[in-house]
Amino acid sequence: MDWTAELAEANTNLATYRKAAPEVGVGFSGLAKASMSPGAIDLKHKELMCIAIGIARQCTDCIGFHVKAAIRAGATREEVADCVSVSIYMGGGPAFMYGARALEAYDQLAG
Repeated sequence: MDWTAELAEANTNLATYRKAAPEVGVGFSGLAKASMSPGAIDLKHKELMCIAIGIARQCTDCIGFHVKAAIRAGATREEVADCVSVSIYMGGGPAFMYGARALEAYDQLAG
């Protein structure tokens, strides 16, 4: 999978949807901003949680977006791999498959 192309396509689809339902787009963006702002948990760890949830919910685009954001927040490959391991433990076989994709995304998106 080409993660850069995948995320570009997802962004195009999201932009099209935001034009069709701008209020929903604004609302979701507000929720994302509020949820990811500094608090008791730092941004890097919030992004790692997002990766784990993306794996558990089998959302390829979520995995890609949050791996990219985790890299920007300073997450290492080892931290993402550890996050994948916990996701596999909690989610079983499907998490194993999507977890492998998250590590592939890290390798491609980190550079």
